[in-house]
Amino acid sequence: MTHSTPWPRDEFEQRLRALGNRYHIHHPFQVMMHNGELSREQIQGWVANRFYYQISIPRKDANFLANCPDRLIRQQWIQRILDHDGTDGGEGGIEVWLRLAEATGLNRDDVLDQKMVLPGVRFAVDAYINFVRNHSWQESACSSLTEMFAPTIHKQRISSWPDKYPWIDSQGLDYFKNRIKEAHRDVEHGLALTLDYFATAEQQQRALDILQFKLDVLWTMLDAMHMAYINDMPPYFNVANDSAQVNA
Repeated sequence: MTHSTPWPRDEFEQRLRALGNRYHIHHPFQVMMHNGELSREQIQGWVANRFYYQISIPRKDANFLANCPDRLIRQQWIQRILDHDGTDGGEGGIEVWLRLAEATGLNRDDVLDQKMVLPGVRFAVDAYINFVRNHSWQESACSSLTEMFAPTIHKQRISSWPDKYPWIDSQGLDYFKNRIKEAHRDVEHGLALTLDYFATAEQQQRALDILQFKLDVLWTMLDAMHMAYINDMPPYFNVANDSAQVNA
């Protein structure tokens, strides 16, 4: 049941942060990754699919900028695009992610061609881009708040991967190291915008629903990868050899 009185600012923030118990750090695929239980091919599958998310973040943020009329907010938000795309003479997160892909043994061109991106992953990421394109910049800022939970998962990878996956070159972890600082900065901005704007009881509930949507996006991406790489059930696994089905 929707509450009728707005929560105080600190309680509203606590309720947003409480949704961290649904962050994809708890997904079985992610738990297996942390425990060192994934094979080389499964790690590669995750890296290649997650690349589609990485290259979509600047597009998402460009839509945010297009919808935001406030110059001062745009001045801060645009840094997110630069963090991923890089600048003239400076590499960004996308390039660093490609180094991670190469550190796992993937071919750079194959990753860039998105040959391994699963339909479920593409569908989930595109849903996120479309949300930001079609909703207010305030709601889009709220949808970014899964970044509140990201530093923990990055720290896990930095600490566990050298022991669990020693075959991955250590330079491949640079993306996670870089994002810890960037995520803290981004959260401060996005959270302040959310706490300021979503002031009524109805708006606060809407903010929780938006954050849940973004959590659904991240969880659904791993659902698709779990089916393909853990259950060995990639899309059309049971009809791929049936030419009548494929050509229908």
